[in-house]
Amino acid sequence: MAPSSVFLEPDSLLTPKEKNKLRKPVVEKMRRDRINSSIEQLKLLLEKEFQRHQPNSKLEKADILEMTVSYLKQQSQLQMKRSFHKSSQFDFREGYSRCLQEAFHFLSLHKVRTETQTKLLSHFQK
Repeated sequence: MAPSSVFLEPDSLLTPKEKNKLRKPVVEKMRRDRINSSIEQLKLLLEKEFQRHQPNSKLEKADILEMTVSYLKQQSQLQMKRSFHKSSQFDFREGYSRCLQEAFHFLSLHKVRTETQTKLLSHFQK
């Protein structure tokens, strides 16, 4: 059998529809490669987390994506709790400082015995 040769027309002779037909599989392959690469990167980044949940099992792409979403939600909730805790600690300290300032102001305006004033200030500073 003689080798068959495929005659490709120069680009300028192809219609836009024909160009798209030729380009579509290449573009689709590049898109799938990007998706697969990103999924593989997620798998590598969260490998320890995956081993905790499903040790010794081959993960499908859908599993990797689901576990990644779950992990990110969990991290987001932890971050919100931490920021709320810091915020409430800040609010408490700010309120306490304001209260202390008011108490000092009150004590300075009213003639309270020095011994009582000293005891109160000592108590507040603890």
